[in-house]
Amino acid sequence: MINPIIVPPDTPENRELTENVHPSEWVNPEPTGRYNLVVIGAGAAGLICAAGAAGLGAKVALIERHLMGGDCLNVGCVPSKGVIRASRALFDARNGARFGVQGGNTISFDFSAAMQQMRRLRADISHHDSARRFRDELGVDVFIGQGTFTGPDGVEVDGKKLSFKKAAVCTGARAAAPPIPGLAEVGYLTNENIFSLTELPPRLTVIGAGPIGCELAQSFSRFGSKVTLIERGPHILGREDEDAAEVLHTAFVREGIDLKLGVEIRRVEKRGRHKVLRLEQNGQTVDVVADEILVGIGRAPNIEGLGLEKARIAYDKTGIKVSDTLQTSNPNIYAAGDICFPFKFTHTADALARILIANALFMGRQKTSALTIPWCTYTDPEIAHVGMYEQAAQEKGIDVTTLTVPLSDIDRALLDGETEGFARVHLRKGTDKILGATIVARHAGEMINEFSLAITNGLGISAIGKTIHPYPTQAEVIKRLADAYNRTRLTPFAKKILSGWLKWQRG
Repeated sequence: MINPIIVPPDTPENRELTENVHPSEWVNPEPTGRYNLVVIGAGAAGLICAAGAAGLGAKVALIERHLMGGDCLNVGCVPSKGVIRASRALFDARNGARFGVQGGNTISFDFSAAMQQMRRLRADISHHDSARRFRDELGVDVFIGQGTFTGPDGVEVDGKKLSFKKAAVCTGARAAAPPIPGLAEVGYLTNENIFSLTELPPRLTVIGAGPIGCELAQSFSRFGSKVTLIERGPHILGREDEDAAEVLHTAFVREGIDLKLGVEIRRVEKRGRHKVLRLEQNGQTVDVVADEILVGIGRAPNIEGLGLEKARIAYDKTGIKVSDTLQTSNPNIYAAGDICFPFKFTHTADALARILIANALFMGRQKTSALTIPWCTYTDPEIAHVGMYEQAAQEKGIDVTTLTVPLSDIDRALLDGETEGFARVHLRKGTDKILGATIVARHAGEMINEFSLAITNGLGISAIGKTIHPYPTQAEVIKRLADAYNRTRLTPFAKKILSGWLKWQRG
């Protein structure tokens, strides 16, 4: 019997979730013999490692101390996209007058019902990550409890000792907060508890204008919270293409989000029932009053309690140190996911897990440096990117040709009323080789894959130009970039030759 976990609020949906990913009556199996692979951590990377290895015939143990599914299922991708979808539905309903939809701001909204729907969908999805599925369908020995290395080839969990040929540490990372005076005492939300809310905060202050901060700031603003978004840097989404971030900045201002950029938070204090943040900008101070504070910056690796020293695994405050092949300082132990990799995405954890299986179990030499990694911030519009930015290419001495097509040139975007944004591609100058691409569009995350496929397989933008795209779609903007590249090839000299040929044909 394991210690039960209650995911707040205590609802039927959350009880179903925990019964799947941390079942209260779970009995850990008795280890028998040596495992081909022991996986510690059942988040995205750990689940793929365990399922993939078991599917190939390996004897696998999977250890999880908290909730199977990790951040993605429980407090990350799944609940956040459920919230984003609800906020987008409300926004569209209230802004449909140009399409003949009446009601506007008189349309009612039930925050509690929206959150219940998110919890129901999360519970439905949790069956895929459940302990019983991994045991009964995939043949994995699932252990619920803290896994701790007892030496370079052994792990203990719940008093049971497991020996292994290879091991994988996939324990991920957790939300961390900046050392702002008074913040801890006043209390704050992170992605780990904001999805437990049942009442909409009238005033929400978000610290950090990165992907998490921007996604949730926009969602809660659309729900009806008065949102203040605070960022130390001069721009939101400071790591993205500046033009892309500017499109989103304009959307945020139009939707009523109060942006505080280039400011320092000096302290946080409680005044009655409210939380007050003291900000400083250019020597001036201003107070921001909030009912709730959401911290959307900082991640800390989950390395505590693992006994890494006993396993002779090197690590630091950023996580476990791994080679390009995901091998730790112990040659029989590998790591994958947020515990060891700078790109902390679920799809990256999936890709790393596949590399780990090949390298740990089948003597592969696959390298993480060979990966082409796309990502997307799921605001409205979305910002998706893959490959290099222009500045990064130039810093490496690569001459770049950059082509941009605005969505306002695309018929389907006009028809959809979704013309904010653009598609941009960076090419090695003088060639059609794609170095990187950025798309800003309502469905940019669905559209970036064409560029990812091209870069991964060494296809130039000419290959995209030769590909027929359905009309009308917003993804046609990518074909337009290829057309723009083809026009650059029509130099005055080439045009003169072609004109001469056609003149000669006219006889």
